[in-house]
Amino acid sequence: MFFTILWHLHQPIYRHPLSGKFILPYVNFHLTKNYYQMAYLVEEQAFQCNFNFVPCLLEQIEIYAQGQADDFLESSFKKKPDDLTAEDLTRLNRFLSKDEIIDNKSEYQLRALQSFFSPLLQPEIMKIKDKDVLFERKQQIQKKVIPLYKKLYLNGQIELTTSAYYHPLLPLIVDISIAEETLKPSISFRYPEDAAVQIEKGRRYFKQIFGQEPTGFWPSEGGVSLEVAKIISRSNYSYLITDENILWKSLKRTPDFSLLGRPYYCQGLIVFFRDRELSDLISFEYQHWETKTAVDHFIEKIRQRMVYLEEDSLLVVALDGENPWAGYPENGVSFLRELYSRLKLTPGLEPVKISDYLKIMPSVQEIELVPGTWLGNFSRWIGHPAKNAAWEKLAMVRKESGQNEAILIAEGSDWFWWFGEANVEEFEILFDSYLEYARSLATQGISHA
Repeated sequence: MFFTILWHLHQPIYRHPLSGKFILPYVNFHLTKNYYQMAYLVEEQAFQCNFNFVPCLLEQIEIYAQGQADDFLESSFKKKPDDLTAEDLTRLNRFLSKDEIIDNKSEYQLRALQSFFSPLLQPEIMKIKDKDVLFERKQQIQKKVIPLYKKLYLNGQIELTTSAYYHPLLPLIVDISIAEETLKPSISFRYPEDAAVQIEKGRRYFKQIFGQEPTGFWPSEGGVSLEVAKIISRSNYSYLITDENILWKSLKRTPDFSLLGRPYYCQGLIVFFRDRELSDLISFEYQHWETKTAVDHFIEKIRQRMVYLEEDSLLVVALDGENPWAGYPENGVSFLRELYSRLKLTPGLEPVKISDYLKIMPSVQEIELVPGTWLGNFSRWIGHPAKNAAWEKLAMVRKESGQNEAILIAEGSDWFWWFGEANVEEFEILFDSYLEYARSLATQGISHA
C-alpha cells in the first residue's frame, strides 16, 4: 500500500497596503523556526512527501529573504538594548518562554532572537552571545529556505503543490449562496472570475519561483465544489486534495477505508481525499504524547487501515505544516525523525510523492463533488454576525471598485476565519485597509488585478 503526507504552508498577507510595514511577524518567525526545519528533516531522513506553498506566503518569504521586510520585530532586534521601549519588550515577550526570568534588556532581546531558530540550529545558536551576529545568522537562514525546497523539488525528493494566490475560500467566492448556514450576509457575493484569477495568478507565481508548472492543487481550507473543480481544471492542474468528509457527502454513504484509499475523477481532475483522523492526530493530539508512543499509535492506525485497502491504494495525510510544532517537545524535531524513519520501515507500506503515484494508480471512478471544506460546512467563515458583516463590506467594495489586487487580498479566507474572535485587531486593520485601498485603486482607474 502507498502512503503520502502533504504539509500545507500558509500565512496571509501581513503587509499594510499604505505603510508597507508587516504588522504581524509570523512569516518572519516561521521562516527560521519551521519552514527551514521541515525541509531540512525530509532531506536528512530521505523521506518522500509533498509540500503545499500558498503563493502569498512565497511572496512574503521572498521579501524577507531579500532583506526588504519592515516589521516591528526586525526593528526591535536591530535596536541597541538600552533603546528598547516598553512596547518593544511587550512585542518581544510573546516569543519568550513564559517561565523565563530575564533581568536585563540585552538578555531579553537575545533570548527572543534565539527563540526564532529551530532546535536543529540551537547547539550553534545558543553559543552566539552577540545579538548582531545572531541577527545576521537569521537572515542567512531566511535566504536558504526557498532554494532548499527548490533543490529537493528539482531533485525529485519532494513534490510541491500550490493554492489560489491569496488563499480565498473558493466556493464562497464563486457563489456565496452555496453555504448552508441559516444566517447569511444580506448582500450576495458571486464572482467566479475572481476565483479563476486567484487560481491562475497562483500558478504563474509558483512557476516564477520554482521554474516548473505545478500539477497539484490544495484548495484553501479544503474548500471545493463542482464549479470550483471546473475552474481548477481549466488552469491545467492534474489533481487536487481535499478532506474525506466531502467524499462521504458526495457518495452519500458512511465512511469506508476501502473507498478512502482510491483516487477519483471530477471535471478533468484526479481528486484525493485525506484521512482526517490520521491528519488530526498529528495536528492536535500527538503533541501531548511521548514520541515513541505517538508514532507506535500512528503506525498501528495505518496497519488497521491496510486490512481494508488494496495494494495499489494511497493513504493521504494532509495538514498544517507550521503551527502544530509549537506544542511538541523540541518543536517536533524528534517526533518527525521518528515518524519518517518508522514509516519507511513499515512492512507493506511505501511512502511516495503524489506525482509518482499518478503514474501507477488504478483506474478511477467519476465523482460529483458536493460543496464543503476540511471542517465539513462553511460555518467557520460565514454565518456569524461579524463574519457576515465582513462579507457585506467586501461585496459592496467589490461592486464599487471592480476586480483589483486589493480586492483579491481581501477575499482571503483568514479574515473571515478570525472575525468574531477576541484579539483580532490586526486582522481587522488589514482587512479594512485593503478595502479602502481597493476603493483608491478604483479611483485611479486600476480595475484589474
